[in-house]
Amino acid sequence: MPGVNDGHQDVDIDLGGLFRAIWRRRGRVLLATVAFGGLAFIGASLMSPEYQGEARLLIESRQAEFSGANQAQPQTGDSQFDESGISSQVQVLRSADLIKQVARDMKLYELPEFDPTTNPSAISDVLVMLGIKKNPLDLPPEERVLKEFQKKLQVYQVEKSRVIAMQFTSEDPKLAAAIPNAMAKVFLSLQSGAKLDSNSEASRWLEPEIANLREKVRDAEAKVADYRSSSDLLLTGETGGTFATKQLNDISTELARVRGERANAEARAENVRTALASGRAVDTLNDVVASPMIQRLKETESNIQGQIADLSTTLLDGHPRLKGLKSQLQGIRTQIISETRKILGSLENEANVSQLRERQLMAQLNTLKANSAKAGEDEVGLRALEREATAQRQLLETYLARYREATSRSGENAAPADARVISQAVEPTEVSFPKVLPITIVAGFAAFLVSCVIIMLSELFSGRALRPVGRREDEVFDEEPVEFQPVQPVAEPLIRPVPVEAAPAVARAPVMAAPIESKPEPEPAEPEFDAPEEDDFSIASVADHLSADDVRVAISVSPAGDEGSVNAVALARLVSEEGRKIVLIDLTGSACPTRLMTETADLAGITNLLAGEVPFTETIHADRLSDAHIIPQGDADPVLAMRGIERLQMIIDALANAYDTVLIECGPADAGAISRVTRARDTKIIISAPSVANEEIIELITGFGEAGFGEIVLMTGTGYPQPGNSGRRAA
Repeated sequence: MPGVNDGHQDVDIDLGGLFRAIWRRRGRVLLATVAFGGLAFIGASLMSPEYQGEARLLIESRQAEFSGANQAQPQTGDSQFDESGISSQVQVLRSADLIKQVARDMKLYELPEFDPTTNPSAISDVLVMLGIKKNPLDLPPEERVLKEFQKKLQVYQVEKSRVIAMQFTSEDPKLAAAIPNAMAKVFLSLQSGAKLDSNSEASRWLEPEIANLREKVRDAEAKVADYRSSSDLLLTGETGGTFATKQLNDISTELARVRGERANAEARAENVRTALASGRAVDTLNDVVASPMIQRLKETESNIQGQIADLSTTLLDGHPRLKGLKSQLQGIRTQIISETRKILGSLENEANVSQLRERQLMAQLNTLKANSAKAGEDEVGLRALEREATAQRQLLETYLARYREATSRSGENAAPADARVISQAVEPTEVSFPKVLPITIVAGFAAFLVSCVIIMLSELFSGRALRPVGRREDEVFDEEPVEFQPVQPVAEPLIRPVPVEAAPAVARAPVMAAPIESKPEPEPAEPEFDAPEEDDFSIASVADHLSADDVRVAISVSPAGDEGSVNAVALARLVSEEGRKIVLIDLTGSACPTRLMTETADLAGITNLLAGEVPFTETIHADRLSDAHIIPQGDADPVLAMRGIERLQMIIDALANAYDTVLIECGPADAGAISRVTRARDTKIIISAPSVANEEIIELITGFGEAGFGEIVLMTGTGYPQPGNSGRRAA
């Protein structure tokens, strides 16, 4: 529970208590289960049985592969069969036009099932007369049938598929099967008819458009031809080329060739000229060697050299014949040089001719460039006209192809619907509603659950199903008190006082555990009796014991009544003087501690807190004579307060987090009553018995030992000054 401690859960739900509460009221639960189950069985049995038929359609392309003119480009797009496309087909099946056509074909308006207003009930007539309900007969019969038809129809897409299911519910099993089949038939007919209408409309629209486009194409092509002839943009054999362009290309090619020839001729002439100037042998030059004249002269030179060589063997150098031959040889060589110079002149002439040819070609090229620039400007307009003509031609070809395709699909069976029936509805043999046995079981089970929930909620709201959670031994306690949030009280008594008879005072004698050992088997746990000092049961010694042992929670039992409660008040004040923060909770019936420690007796206290009337902090008050605090008895209704007794342990735990010691004064109470105050068996029990007989004390200690309390301290009041006297610890 929030508000007690931030570190742990303060209360827990007692599941066992919840189940016990249900078991105690099992008769009511069983009665409610049987009653509601019986009512559900009777109601379901009286209902008119309804049957449900189902047909299924598969949405897919039904276009034949070779139907139509566009055989080379089959349709592969599935955009009309995606999720949104299937949902659109579902809406078509639920459309009013389709339903009305099915109703007309099957004459559903003649069946009372589809027009229940023809036999209205008396209650309906009264409501119509009073103006509370609109007269259903004001609607046309077709609208009434449509409204009732839509209530019985269910169309949906099968998950992750292209299948559409149509379910129809009717009191007649034959009708439940016939209507989905009729809807499928009408749907396929509408789909096929829509495609035929689309093809027919396309054909009718394309005919005038094609005729108009033909005229536009003819005019565009005529404009292209006229513009080409007027601009002298005659076409050549090459694709897209004009005469001017081709001529320019030819001259450019010829110019490049002439320039190459001129360069070649100049290089050859320079080579011959260099050979002549340097005196090198010219017979190594290609142009010289290739000359026929040079070749003949070389042959003659070779013959003369041969004759000179032959005659030199028999004749002297001065012989006239040798001189004649040598003179001929010199003449031939002179002719070779002369002929070489002629070849050089020929090469120079060839280079000059090539240069002249180059100049002429350059002049022609410049002229053609000017003409080509003008032709380029003219081609801009020509290309614009050609683009227009091409666009019109392509559009015409597209329209012609579509027209042929639409015309080929205008036949009766040429446009099948893009759907087919994969499951026809059959006449149902089982009733779809009402399912008597499941309805009865569900109603009974629901009544059982509701009854159990109501019982558990009542237990939770009353607090009887809540139990406090015990405090851990190693828990770190906060110094500041935390506000405690009250819960609903539980109607049970808090402490039953034990009548205490007056007994003569006894001396301070230690109470021994011998009577406990005489108990029969099984032997109860022997209580641990704490004596602060040997033979000293005074209030001061008990206070020193509580401070020394750092006792967090102590419960004071006063078999002598108010006399013992006075000692408990004195004990709280002495502990406060020791410097410990202590709070006393007044659980006595006489409110003696409240009268001793507070100014007035009408303060909010523990009963108000248990009843949930005040917040936690308003019940803690300061002692008028010390630093101790007290939670007085309070002025709430005791009966109402006792209902919240289960919350007392939570209150004690919360106080233990804020105070060093929590002292609970219970007055004359037995071990059973104390067990209801605390569930912690290690809680310190203080028996405040200033004038109680030893036998009664021994009996009381024995009772606490049998209840499981192991730490018991006896306080007789000896050694503490009486109220009004002076002492070292005067309150």
